[in-house]
Amino acid sequence: MNTFKNLFLCFIIFGSLSNGWGQTPVDSIKSPLDSLPTFNVQNSEKINSIIAFAKTFIGTPYHWGGTTPSGFDCSGFINYIFGNFGFSLSRTSYNLAELGETVKLENLQAGDLMFFKGSNPKSTTVGHVAMVIEVTPDAIRFIHSANSGVKIDNFKTSKYYISRYLKAKRLDYTTYRKD
Repeated sequence: MNTFKNLFLCFIIFGSLSNGWGQTPVDSIKSPLDSLPTFNVQNSEKINSIIAFAKTFIGTPYHWGGTTPSGFDCSGFINYIFGNFGFSLSRTSYNLAELGETVKLENLQAGDLMFFKGSNPKSTTVGHVAMVIEVTPDAIRFIHSANSGVKIDNFKTSKYYISRYLKAKRLDYTTYRKD
């Protein structure tokens, strides 16, 4: 990715120089890649590793307040997964939902977090969190710890989660590194 970014910047620099020497200061040239989310663009290999690690816990039982492989609640699962990769996030789904940039459903990417009402459909507050693992025209697949344990669901075919969906967030995980 760095090679592509460097080539792209060279193209912009030489293109600006051909329009007149010194008209566009090199320091002011920005690549469209600079504005893309760090976690989802520059670290796609890391996202794939995080997702692969999360999948190893499929079937792990649900445990309210659980934060270990002996049993997870939804936010405990997200924290455990990302913690294994050096990230320090808020502990509750409600607080996780306050982090990052809001993302529209049509713009979701692997690694984004989805937030839902809890089991009470009349609630208006966040009570559940899941991580997007795949987006296709037919599916938004997410992994999470629900009452039946860690599993993968398809948002687009789940009346339960569609009716409880509140928002999605994209985090710049470089902000939440422990080290």
